[in-house]
Amino acid sequence: MDIAIIVGLDVVSGIASLVLISAGLAVIFGMMKIINLAHGEFLMLGAYATVLSVSAGVNIWIAMLVIAPVFVGLVGVIVERCLIRFLYGRLVDSMLATWGLSLVIVGGTTMIFGNTIVGVSSPRGGFQVGAYQSSLYTPFLALMALLLMTAVFVVMRYTRAGLIARAVMQNPDMAATLGVNPARVYMATFGIGAAMSGLAGGLLAPIAGVVPTMGAAFIAKAFITVVGGGTSILWGLISASGLFGFINQIAAFLTTPVFGEVILFIAAVILIRMLPTGISGRFFKGRL
Repeated sequence: MDIAIIVGLDVVSGIASLVLISAGLAVIFGMMKIINLAHGEFLMLGAYATVLSVSAGVNIWIAMLVIAPVFVGLVGVIVERCLIRFLYGRLVDSMLATWGLSLVIVGGTTMIFGNTIVGVSSPRGGFQVGAYQSSLYTPFLALMALLLMTAVFVVMRYTRAGLIARAVMQNPDMAATLGVNPARVYMATFGIGAAMSGLAGGLLAPIAGVVPTMGAAFIAKAFITVVGGGTSILWGLISASGLFGFINQIAAFLTTPVFGEVILFIAAVILIRMLPTGISGRFFKGRL
């Protein structure tokens, strides 16, 4: 029974982590059709913002939940204004440009901070489950993932800003005739997606080694989650994160963490082969 509880907590942690690391990419790719290969580096910047803020004496909760998303969100706005806005509708060019951007960010971060691992202590302690130890940070990550998805749903479904964003993404010319400035909507959307990536990086800083190349460990998982989920930003992300997180953690428990990653990617390939339009294209068509 004790081991079942521990495995269950690991599954919850895996699902929550996938939701957090994929949410920003889902917004940018799902709404703007921009393949952001610098997504992992946005996560890394959020993690570094958290570590540096805590080192400067800032409360860790403020560093994770405020400073990291705000900083990376501002970076996202600058990137959109200086680079991305010239690449809408040019899929290959956007991939090459954001890949180059990721190399610049990694190189610059390495020059400033070196290639050493830094981190912060978990703000939550642990608890005992029989002979096993688990962290109270796991349910906190699950709560943050739930709150983030709820916020996305409420904003996109019930607010004027969400309505405008969806209108611009579907038909920017028609939205412009109604007085909406598509350029500002694109800028805000990219900035919000980047801020969500920064939030994920900040939340993962206490449990992941913060190093300039850490983004590479997350971007593959984020992409297969978004692609596997399909065009639905919310339900596609939730369903794909639930499926892949469960497979990854159960496979890691039964074998090793390395084989767990391999089995995850095999499962993603099979899913995309069977459901080319993703989970939402088959089961949540027309849903947010």
